[in-house]
Amino acid sequence: MGSDGAPAALVRLQGAPCGQPAHPSPPTWQHGGVTAATHSTLFPQVPDSADAVLEGLDPEQREVATALHGPVCVLAGAGTGKTRAITHRIAYGVRSGILQPSTVLAVTFTNRAAGEMRGRLRQLGTAGVQARTFHSAALRQLQYFWPKAVGGSLPRLVDRKIQLVADAAAACRIRLDRGELRDVTAEIEWSKVTQTVPGDYAAAAAKAGREVPRDPAEIAQLYSTYEDLKRDRAVIDFEDVLLLTVAILQDRHDIAEQVRSQYQHFVVDEYQDVSPLQQRLLELWLGERDSLCVVGDASQTIYSFTGATPDHLLDFRTRHPGATVVKLVRDYRSSPQVVHLANGLLAQARGRAADHRLELISQRDPGPEPVYTEYTDEPVEAEGAARRIRDLIASGVPAAEIAILFRTNSQSEIYEQALADAGVPYQLRGAERFFDRPEVRKAGVALRGAARFGGNDSLLDDVIDLPSQVRAVLSGEGWTNQPPAGSGAVRERWESLAALVNLAQDFAAAKPGATLSDLVAELDERAGSQHAPTVQGVTLASLHSAKGLEWDVVFLVGVAEGMMPITYAKTDEQIEEERRLLYVGVTRAREHLSVSWALSRSPGGRANRRPSRFLDGLRPGSVATAGRGAAGGAGGAGGIERGVGSRGGSAVRRVSRTPARCRVCGRTLTEAGEMKLMRCEACPSDMDEGLYERLREWRAVQAERSGQPAFCVFTDKTLMAIAETVPDDERELARIPGVGVRKLNRFGADVLAICAGRELGGDDEGD
Repeated sequence: MGSDGAPAALVRLQGAPCGQPAHPSPPTWQHGGVTAATHSTLFPQVPDSADAVLEGLDPEQREVATALHGPVCVLAGAGTGKTRAITHRIAYGVRSGILQPSTVLAVTFTNRAAGEMRGRLRQLGTAGVQARTFHSAALRQLQYFWPKAVGGSLPRLVDRKIQLVADAAAACRIRLDRGELRDVTAEIEWSKVTQTVPGDYAAAAAKAGREVPRDPAEIAQLYSTYEDLKRDRAVIDFEDVLLLTVAILQDRHDIAEQVRSQYQHFVVDEYQDVSPLQQRLLELWLGERDSLCVVGDASQTIYSFTGATPDHLLDFRTRHPGATVVKLVRDYRSSPQVVHLANGLLAQARGRAADHRLELISQRDPGPEPVYTEYTDEPVEAEGAARRIRDLIASGVPAAEIAILFRTNSQSEIYEQALADAGVPYQLRGAERFFDRPEVRKAGVALRGAARFGGNDSLLDDVIDLPSQVRAVLSGEGWTNQPPAGSGAVRERWESLAALVNLAQDFAAAKPGATLSDLVAELDERAGSQHAPTVQGVTLASLHSAKGLEWDVVFLVGVAEGMMPITYAKTDEQIEEERRLLYVGVTRAREHLSVSWALSRSPGGRANRRPSRFLDGLRPGSVATAGRGAAGGAGGAGGIERGVGSRGGSAVRRVSRTPARCRVCGRTLTEAGEMKLMRCEACPSDMDEGLYERLREWRAVQAERSGQPAFCVFTDKTLMAIAETVPDDERELARIPGVGVRKLNRFGADVLAICAGRELGGDDEGD
């Protein structure tokens, strides 16, 4: 996640309270021994030994780096150095000889994150480790094994499925506008990652509580026709890459064993975002082994609309009883003031993710309080943000360290115009990848030519040092000392070239004596890993696309009811995901945070909007919404929890885990709901219906008393599992997934009494 190392001054968990600076201390990891990845040199020295890889890690990060055997789960809050911890873990394992680089597969969710991981591993002197997205890793395997498993060549992969969906709609004689096309495409993608076939779509969508864009029967018809068209045209889509890889690994044990012999150690980043299909693929990669490290934060689950679920993260200890769990809560990114707001947002959260929230502890010096601003309308809000940004840049804040974050992409245009009017450069997040831009490709050709034949280039006659050579070469491509006025394509091209000039300056400073050929080699490596240099411009991004990034200054705009939470968020689960989305936005800021909203959409409109409910009790002058209280989760504190099979100071090799199997048919279970029931959904139930109803009635009373939704007490699946198992004692009850230590202590006596058929004592019930 972004650049998330550790600054020079740290605070022990048991030391100074949050918001107070640390006292001077000897030069240990707590003072002077840890460098922030955020502001470190772009080209650090490669550690000269395995032990040197561990230098500068805090105790919890070091635990992650050295726990190389058995299952490991890292619960990492925003800005706590998770990428640092897991890349140092891989590097330490390789440099110490415990891991062979070619047998390690690190998977994450975006090409940018995978590229950053490869870049960091390269800086740590660890070559040969595969760091890929799930889709990229699966596609390589599919391309390699398809001729052997199926025969012939792999069908063509379509980049965008929206045209195929449009063709399916035409074949079905269903008219879809552009928005409906996108929505139906999203429904097809969700169906495939949740392994839902067309015939089951309507029931699955209703069960998941999805807001469907058309009649479910129509979507099912479109989905079925879309699949037929793909077969007819001999093409596959991105979801098929995962589905087909899963199918081959399930059906061909020889191929599965070949993959498992290649990859023997797995690291999964952003584990809270895995879909059921990705989890199934991971299980097939693992086989019966447990050499797995997962990293995630349930409070940053913001992609459930795509099929992502934090259940796999939250149930990790259930599936892997011997796991070591490390909680990272030292926030090296944000000031105490920003962290205080982030913690306040989660303190009002509800639901299962809230029960496992991590309370961050800022390790930075105090900064300014967040600024809350109310505007009359949206254009005035955009002008106000642009004006403040212009002043910040004039005061010396780099434009690249400023971001404007909004809920929907449609909000971007008004801020683009306001920044252009103010003469402020900007870049749109999610646009074309840096090394794919035409001007960057042309600049690379020019630099490569100059490196080969520079002696015959008159542009280089009067320049000696590397930065001057690069400036001279790129001047022929459109770079100038001063940026062009205004915005648009010309300004964007200049920003790209300026990023290369800045990179050359940093490269020369880090590697004195480096030549133009050395820089070209560096650019080639960066292009291969998509490790882009910084572009100088204010970032405009949606909250979803800002995940994993960070800036010194963040403007959160449009934080009003109807936009945050968004209007179509109706259920408790959807509202809580909107809260987590705002939490992600807040935790992008290192120091300066501005939160704003407008009372009306356009000038002269009705001033009927109000600030987001999520800010109640947090912004000055507001009062917390009645009935909300701090989440009583057990996940707040940091530290290390060792599972069964651990001893002493470091984790030991665990015994091979036993996969969860259906107690009726014996099939391996991968769905979280089936794991809770300990049987397949389709297998017959021996549930005591009367007991189940008594448990539901008891749960309703508990939920009413606590002012929380019923699922916060126990989910339906957990109650069904209890009614099927009918536990006799706490030990049996604790074995049921969904019954953690906290709930066992709070509700165990009641549940066991109900299972035993005893009546609960009126006023004592639930105490």
